[in-house]
Amino acid sequence: MLRFFGALFLSLLSISSLAADDAWLSLQKSAYAARELNYQGVFVYQNGKQKSSVQITHMNNAGREMTRNVVLDNSSQANQPREVYSQGSDIVIMRQKNQKMVIEKRRGQNLFPAMLPTDLRAIKASYTATLGPKEYIAGREAQVIDLVSNDALRYSYKIWADTEYGLLLKMTLVDNNNKTLEQIEFTQLSTLNSQDVNWFQPKIDVSKSYEMQDKTAVNHVESDWIVAELPAGYVKVDHRALVVPGKATPVDQMIFSDGISSVSLFIEPLNKGMRPKTGRMGIGSTNVCAHVLDGYQITVVGEVPPATVMQIAKAVSFKKQTASNK
Repeated sequence: MLRFFGALFLSLLSISSLAADDAWLSLQKSAYAARELNYQGVFVYQNGKQKSSVQITHMNNAGREMTRNVVLDNSSQANQPREVYSQGSDIVIMRQKNQKMVIEKRRGQNLFPAMLPTDLRAIKASYTATLGPKEYIAGREAQVIDLVSNDALRYSYKIWADTEYGLLLKMTLVDNNNKTLEQIEFTQLSTLNSQDVNWFQPKIDVSKSYEMQDKTAVNHVESDWIVAELPAGYVKVDHRALVVPGKATPVDQMIFSDGISSVSLFIEPLNKGMRPKTGRMGIGSTNVCAHVLDGYQITVVGEVPPATVMQIAKAVSFKKQTASNK
């Protein structure tokens, strides 16, 4: 009898392990599908009371990944919707401002539906993935996957992945009380068979004047700032010097990630006339923590729990110069 129960226990463990593997395989398929498939659709983003619809066209043309997002319900400029063009990590935003068309260049990553990295090792260290039921999103069958945080330093996710292609169809961000903080999902979706890339060319209105703003970050070579102890699972993935219009000196930006969640740390000198900012504030799923250190404004922003931004803000220090490192 004991031998029977032992065999049954091992069998259940094996089934549970296979189910977990299937969940991670589904997430891996979703990560690649978002980058390799050709598709067009409309998705809706909702964060608190903020809600917007976006038309997306995505194509992978011989390894050249291109995406065009058009914000359909930009109420402030209804006649001129905002457009976002991305190729790899290069992003160009076109928007109307005071009768001018502003073209803004910047760096970015992980736009919907490419929210998951292709390398899932970092996520596996901080989250548990399990398969849920199958549901329908935008008329397509989707596999539900729960990506649950292993601690209180990050939110959890609920993911709906297309059962045929693997494409991420819907994602919700939930807090530790299982309350939905943010949601993004396709309402329309179809595949693209054409290789024509004319859709990727912005339409220029010759009757308007254009203004170029290049916010592309410049990588830092050295920094006197250190973050002594990051929250578990987070690592520094980028360090930039941002040239911000109206500011005399570049703003340091460090970006930390656990593979899916990200947090930005901004450091800038408190120049004459600047009002110091201190305290913590939450807006929807985003938390902000600010304080002043040695004459510098420290600001931490991220779609993470309050404890995470507070821990990073408190861990910042200025590297003291010594005779050995001068």
